[in-house]
Amino acid sequence: MSLPSPSPALASASASAAAAASAAAPTQAELLDFVRRAAADAALIASLPLDPEGRTWVRLAGPGDSEAWLIGWPPGTGTGWHDHADSVGAFVTAAGELRENALAARLPTDGWKTLELDDGVDRERRLTVGRGRAFGRHHVHEVLNESADRHAVSVHAYYPPLPQIRRYSRSGQTLRLEQVERPQDWQ
Repeated sequence: MSLPSPSPALASASASAAAAASAAAPTQAELLDFVRRAAADAALIASLPLDPEGRTWVRLAGPGDSEAWLIGWPPGTGTGWHDHADSVGAFVTAAGELRENALAARLPTDGWKTLELDDGVDRERRLTVGRGRAFGRHHVHEVLNESADRHAVSVHAYYPPLPQIRRYSRSGQTLRLEQVERPQDWQ
């Protein structure tokens, strides 16, 4: 028994719905492509006001309802250990150099305050101009500008827009959940 083919109008509506769903939910690869293109835009990068004391940022229009940011990093600044909860994301260095320390381990999402990490879970990446990465949900990392005298600039994108950020402290192999921030805390 064969099923009837959908009407051209229904097929067109289904294709439009699929395209809209795809536009509303960008993949990690699409986020990475977006941040690479934005990081290569010299005029955009030059437009970011840089502060010698603290990070600066400008919100960008990301693809498919994603949240995107252009961020300036003064020398010696960093994020501390954190994750982006249920969001996937990508970032690329546009100027200077950043270091990302990350955990190559899937952590429980809820119900813990202190966790002992296994040996071998630490990963480090040096991200020079044009280099970056995409990451999945619950990716725990810290990003640092270790330069003593040079700003760094990066472009970041997240989907869905950040529902929360969990901040951690780390001592040796012990990771401790310190704080959960919601969008109203940083906007």
